[in-house]
Parts: sequence; structure tokens; C-alpha cells
Amino acid sequence: MKKIFFLVYLIVILFLSCKNPIEDKTITVATLKGPSAMGMIKMIDSISNNKSSKTKILILNEPIQVRKLMLENKVDFAILPTTMGAILYNKGIEYKLAAIPVWGTLYLFGSDTTIRTWNDLIGKKIYLMAKGMTPDVLFKYLLIQNNIDPEKDVQLDYSYPTHIDLANAVAAGQAKLGVISEPMVSLVIQKNKNIYSLFDLNAEWQKVNKNIPIAQTALMVNSDFAEKNHDLVDQFIKHYKKSTDWVNANPDSAASLIVKFEILPNTEVAKSSIPRSNLKLIYSEDIKTEIYNYLELFYTLNPDIIGGKIPDKDFILQIKN
Repeated sequence: MKKIFFLVYLIVILFLSCKNPIEDKTITVATLKGPSAMGMIKMIDSISNNKSSKTKILILNEPIQVRKLMLENKVDFAILPTTMGAILYNKGIEYKLAAIPVWGTLYLFGSDTTIRTWNDLIGKKIYLMAKGMTPDVLFKYLLIQNNIDPEKDVQLDYSYPTHIDLANAVAAGQAKLGVISEPMVSLVIQKNKNIYSLFDLNAEWQKVNKNIPIAQTALMVNSDFAEKNHDLVDQFIKHYKKSTDWVNANPDSAASLIVKFEILPNTEVAKSSIPRSNLKLIYSEDIKTEIYNYLELFYTLNPDIIGGKIPDKDFILQIKN
């Protein structure tokens, strides 16, 4: 039976000073099964055997599951697409953007090896999921920037409702071209050696946007929690950053941990996915321009994708000492 919902509870310890005023408090973190969890895997492993304090980490399959927990105010830290974070903020949900841990994981991939340039896509059927969401809007934008009309020159198909469904369809040869993210790309390529990564959409985005990176994934923090626990939030982000840096520098060891904690099924997939996942955690207050440029571009394409307006300056959490 295919699992629609994957949930793991890990009781782990934040490596904090014993004088921390909330050392006995359970902290809840919602992350996604993929690059977000991959980047923090060293932190999880390093603290998992320390029993002096507790943090609960929920590893979820879909961003809407993270969103639900945020709407219910059940998590202190949450990782989900930046556009979705902007929507929640614009609706008055009390979470702010603390950092960007993942910088674009979308690829056009498939078995159609005739694709060499954007013009080669003319007349082709391309499968996407989540119409109107980030992958769809971003891909349409890149088509337009490369002088291709998404309504007339190509056929965009939304038959597969989730990234898992679409990945399985590409792996089975049912879809020759699909837009999907890591680590699904690596999983599919391992299943079917005739599948290739054709376009790195992150690189293509930067080509037409003066090297502005895709601030795709957001680390959000509950506003009240951040206000009351400034130092703890800062330490959490620092540990997440150290973990991400370690993953990039030690892909073999990181791959083993990614498998150990059941993020991915084997080390081959994990190792190949790491460099394509663009893991790099940066405090949001250090990259305000990049974040707002990214949101403004999406606003221009589809205002609804960020909640109908550009988030105000308080969207960015000021946390660094």
C-alpha cells in the first residue's frame, strides 16, 4: 500500500547550554522528507542520544501537512516553500521567516533525449503537478523567458496530483517529460537508467534573473516563541547551518545518515541527491534583497501564489546577535 502520509517522531536534544530557561520544554519542528531533512541530518544524529532535554521532529511528505500544523499553532519551527510561508504570513498566521535552507531543487527530467534547448520543447507534452503552485508557475515563467508560449507552444499536463505520482509515472515510462524536485529526481534515475536530468531549472532561473537564486524553501519560526526564546532560536539555526555545511562537505557519511533516519532508501540515491539539492542555510536578514526579489517575481507572475501581496518588512525575523 502506498503511503500518502509519512510521519516520524524523533525525540532529540538541542545542544544548548544547561542554563537555558526552557531546557525542559518540548520543542516541535516540522520539516519535509527531502532536502530540508537532509540538511539537518547531522544535527539530528549528533543529538539523538542526548537525553537531557527534548525536541520533537516531525518529518512530513507534503507542505500542506506542515501548513496544517502551523495553522493549528502546533509547531515552533516549520520548513515549507517560501511562497507558502508568504501566504500564511499575509493571512495573519504568526510565523516569520528566519532562514533559507534550500535554494532550488526543481528539474525537467525524462526519457526524451531529443531535448537540448528550450526550443526543443515546442510541441511536447510536459507533466507538472500542483497547478498554480511554485513548480508550475516557475516553469511557465521560464518558458515565457525563452520565447515559448505555455498556452500554445507546449502541452502542459496535470494528470498526476502529487510529486510522488508524477515521479512514478516518469520512472514507468508513462510520462516522457516531467518537472519535479530532488530527491525524486535521483530516485527515478536509479529506478530507470533511461531517465535523465534534462534542465536544471535553478540554473535556468538564474540565467534570466541576473543570478538571483531561487529562495525556494523557508525556515519559519513561531513569532511568539521567537520573541520569548531569542537565543534558543539563534542556536537552533546555527546548528542547522553547521549540519548543512557538514552534509555538503561529507556526502558519503551524510548519505549513510540520510538512510539511517529513513529520509531516502539507499546511499546511492542519497549521495547523488545532495549536490542537486542546493543545500545552504542563510539567515533571512542577511538576504532580504534576494528574498524580496524572488517574491516580487512570483507576485508579478501570479499574485495569489504569495497571498495577493508582497509581505511587509516584518516577515523577516531579526534574530542575529
